[in-house]
Amino acid sequence: MEALNDVVRAGKARYIGASSMFVWQFAKALAISDQRGWARFVSMQDHYNLLNREEEREMLPLCADQEIGVIPWSPLARGRLTRPWDAAATARTETDKLVLSRYVDEDAEIVTRTHEVADRLDRSPAQVALAWLLSNPVVTAPIVGVTKPEHLADAIAAVDLDLSDADIAALEESYRPHPIAGHV
Repeated sequence: MEALNDVVRAGKARYIGASSMFVWQFAKALAISDQRGWARFVSMQDHYNLLNREEEREMLPLCADQEIGVIPWSPLARGRLTRPWDAAATARTETDKLVLSRYVDEDAEIVTRTHEVADRLDRSPAQVALAWLLSNPVVTAPIVGVTKPEHLADAIAAVDLDLSDADIAALEESYRPHPIAGHV
């Protein structure tokens, strides 16, 4: 924490952010920076999407309380939310360890519902999944991976998509908590 503070004080960075840690670790880092008058983290970059909502338990409430920006990574669940669950495998779904370990068959219903809402609204599943993230007032902005022009178009279009309470409920209701890495 002191080294990060030194970087900010030296003008080499304006702000510092954290990524993917346990809440107790983040809270401890915030407390140390407050106690010593050091630069505080201004953002949390965490793994949060329709298929992985574990951050809602503790990290998002902490960030809201501490006025920390939330910048989720993998907002489209490594692409799992953008195509039907039983779609042909891609190189990523066959080799990406996060996809193989984090997203399980019980998540298929969420993907189906994402596509149903998208069809009804005449939008892409990516737009719906990103709009869902943006409907959470704690989320500042998702980190999107853009490899094609349509990916950027979806991200931009999601900003103006306001999901109804019924849409949000439909997307959320079949979620089941996932085991957290390192815990049973």
